[in-house]
Amino acid sequence: MNRQEPAELAVLCLVRRGNQILLQNRVKPDWKGYALPGGHVEPGESFVDAVIREMQEETGLTVKPKLCGLKQFPSDGARYIVFLFLADEFTGTLTSSSEGEMVWVDREQVKNYDTVPDFEELLDVMTRDDLTEFTYLDDWTVVLH
Repeated sequence: MNRQEPAELAVLCLVRRGNQILLQNRVKPDWKGYALPGGHVEPGESFVDAVIREMQEETGLTVKPKLCGLKQFPSDGARYIVFLFLADEFTGTLTSSSEGEMVWVDREQVKNYDTVPDFEELLDVMTRDDLTEFTYLDDWTVVLH
């Protein structure tokens, strides 16, 4: 039995400043709306190094990330795996990138923003102690563990 499968690896980071979270107003048409910044893991790159690099590129901030969960879904015959990180500690000056404008949003006001699909469930996995995994099944049903 072959236990290997193709996978694509990515990272997301929830950067927090008091009761505010950092959101990116994404411009790419495939996942448009307010989302957490992140991106792909380069071949041979550690997941922590990937999230530090992505946050620097997209936000101008140097973060001290902590792994807090996983998100996964089927994608063109492969498994897309997203490593989820929290960062309460960071340095630098906030900037935006070609990926989208970066904005600090009060956590209670997120509901007033046009977020990407599944955003609230993703935040639950990243901030609740009883959850660690966000999974889309083949029929795009969301399962939280």
